[in-house]
Amino acid sequence: MTTMQNPAGSTPQTTVQQSPAVPAIGAAPLAPAVRRSEPYLRLQWNDSVTGAVGYLVVHTLRGGLATGGTRMRAGCTLSEVEDLARGMANKTATFDLPIGGAKGGIDFDPKDPRAVEVLERFCEAMRPWLDRHWVTAEDLGVPQHLIDEVFARLGLGQSYHAAISRAEDPAATLERVRKGLKAEVDGGFELGDVIGGYGVAHACLAAAVSWGQVPAETTVAIQGVGTMGGAAAYYLHEAGMTVTTVADAAGTLHRADGLDVPALLELRDGYGEIDRSRLPAGVEELPRNAILSAEVDILVPAAISYAITPDNSFDVRARVVVEAANAATTPEAEAMLAARGVPVLPDFVANAGAVAWAWWLLLGEVDDQPQNSFDRLRSVMHTKVAALLAAWAEEGITPRETGHRWADDPAPVTGPVVIP
Repeated sequence: MTTMQNPAGSTPQTTVQQSPAVPAIGAAPLAPAVRRSEPYLRLQWNDSVTGAVGYLVVHTLRGGLATGGTRMRAGCTLSEVEDLARGMANKTATFDLPIGGAKGGIDFDPKDPRAVEVLERFCEAMRPWLDRHWVTAEDLGVPQHLIDEVFARLGLGQSYHAAISRAEDPAATLERVRKGLKAEVDGGFELGDVIGGYGVAHACLAAAVSWGQVPAETTVAIQGVGTMGGAAAYYLHEAGMTVTTVADAAGTLHRADGLDVPALLELRDGYGEIDRSRLPAGVEELPRNAILSAEVDILVPAAISYAITPDNSFDVRARVVVEAANAATTPEAEAMLAARGVPVLPDFVANAGAVAWAWWLLLGEVDDQPQNSFDRLRSVMHTKVAALLAAWAEEGITPRETGHRWADDPAPVTGPVVIP
């Protein structure tokens, strides 16, 4: 199955079923934003060896490039990948990046011993796009080191290959990118692994600032302690916020006075699950879904898409939801939260730090000095979140609707993207 639209976004070259646009849920009487309801391209791949099915959706192509990670999970669907590609297009436009948005997804269990082979065959099938147009990276079930290993075996160097290959000296650019990704930061982490979670943490901190609340008086619950959620938890803890509750696939962990986040992160395995046999004293074990009803100021869904639904949205007790996972809240659930006065900071702002930083690095706007990257992302995130929450507080416009209006008016791409 392959469908494709005109790059200008008008007449489809192949007839496709139109999906209804998500209705705006802002209270203010605004003119409807013009949004692309159909992606530029859909590709489906079928693995003859395992029966796995993979998808590439390019929602927008700008300057001949689109960016977005590749995920792997059992049950991954085309509609899910479409939603994620749309979100990536929103991220790149909202952060004024000169590229479009895309996403890859594979319906296969990442814990299956054949998973790496499946990923490699998927990348080989998508090679024409990965070679020239699609810049991908880690996502759910696919860590960055793994996708980079696959790219190296395919002779593509690194997952940013489509951009790096445009540089005048690709080898030098690749070295610069690798140095930036692997720059060491406090806590024994690498910059490329934590920058997205750092951005999420500062979205949370900016929310507290908008209420006039100091970090030490702010409580947080985080669903998911993998790359994104774990880094967000670490930097919120470092900033003085009280992380009372975290959840992984095995359940929820809670301590009213605050969890020892660095100690818990040390107990994670390669799948972002915490070893229950070595929990610190005083940590209470709760059912997995207890995370949503945690009595906290900020709830951070950082695990799966569609975590907050109409069926569980009334369980949410937080003052604000900050989406660290892509498409963490369904449109219906978000409307229900908004009706209760609970805003949702959308993923394409709150968790966009990773993609924004990756392109700042590719474009030579930041280097391998972590503080330069932290300073820039902190400043940008606080400015954007402050504007989102001001529109919510003063005009009743949801953060998503404000963010969509930013995304609908991206900075123009006046020529080919130049990679130094």
